[in-house]
Amino acid sequence: MSKLLLFSFLLLLPWQLLAVEKLRIFTWAGYVTAEDITQVNEILEKKGYNYQVEVIATKAEDADQMFSVIRNKECDITFLTLFFIKMHGEQISRLLQPIDINSPRLSNYKNLDPELTQISMGMQSGKPLYIPWGGGIYGFFVNANKVKQQDIPTSVKDLWSSKWRNKFSLNQGQFWYNVGLTLQALDFHPFYLEQLAQKNNRSKLKELLSEHGVVLSKFKKLYNNAGGFWQSSTKFSEDLEIVSSWGPEIKSQNDKGAKWQLIDFEEGHMAWLDTINFIRGLKDEKLEAAEIVANYFINKKVQQRIVDELSMLPAAVNLESRGLLDDYPNLFSADLFVPPYSQLSYSLMQQLVEQVE
Repeated sequence: MSKLLLFSFLLLLPWQLLAVEKLRIFTWAGYVTAEDITQVNEILEKKGYNYQVEVIATKAEDADQMFSVIRNKECDITFLTLFFIKMHGEQISRLLQPIDINSPRLSNYKNLDPELTQISMGMQSGKPLYIPWGGGIYGFFVNANKVKQQDIPTSVKDLWSSKWRNKFSLNQGQFWYNVGLTLQALDFHPFYLEQLAQKNNRSKLKELLSEHGVVLSKFKKLYNNAGGFWQSSTKFSEDLEIVSSWGPEIKSQNDKGAKWQLIDFEEGHMAWLDTINFIRGLKDEKLEAAEIVANYFINKKVQQRIVDELSMLPAAVNLESRGLLDDYPNLFSADLFVPPYSQLSYSLMQQLVEQVE
């Protein structure tokens, strides 16, 4: 090798010969596209960061599974559901680090709905452990091609009537939503059991959940009245006139010519919010790169995709359309966000389900 070639080779070392480091993203299916990965990696390269993102093969499923993946240090950036952060004694929150919302690399943060940026269950010592991304509701949608407008129910209590017996569906896996419906039908707050658990009011819990208590009886009637159950995604059949859904399946059905519309229950809708989070230990250039990645996912284009392709509720407000939020601005009502259930209330709800099945 000539001296000139050797000199040129050495000049390349600082920026061309170093191995590119990975920023590993742990997320739900469909949240991060191949186009997203390409674009955010181009941004990182253009800004001179020696990092590239990759989505890990494991897809998010539930709080315990996400905790396990994070604890095993398999990721750097996550898309946690908000109430997961402080579930089971705040086990996940201990593995996250606060977000510097004033970072110059989070320029899109100012476009997020301010009502979503300071939710208490995602805060630690006054600082957020999350960046709002997008969410949805446990919604019930009626087939307007089969049900006349004047016959559409207005209250969750209608689900117990004989008129709708075997004509609506429920999610089976995330049973706490169905417990919440039951409590609403009894004129309680949907998270009343958790509120009692937080006060350690075991006598009241025992009274409500006893074999002859009002909650168990009401809960059994709801399950008996349902015409179908689903696990991961809504199932449609000719017999169902009302389906419960997280949202995405509704859009795909309506795109095929169906006419499913949200029932705006007077009690409101239990909501969930998925968020962007940084794993504890990110610092220096790696933290800066993570902030750039997060900023990309709250930009206008990605947030509009949440609405148009995922039928979700976006966290950003600077969009042409915010989906259902345009017609129902109170869907993200603060007191209806699913809370981080304590082990006590969670186990009690599990016992309710076991007595029904």
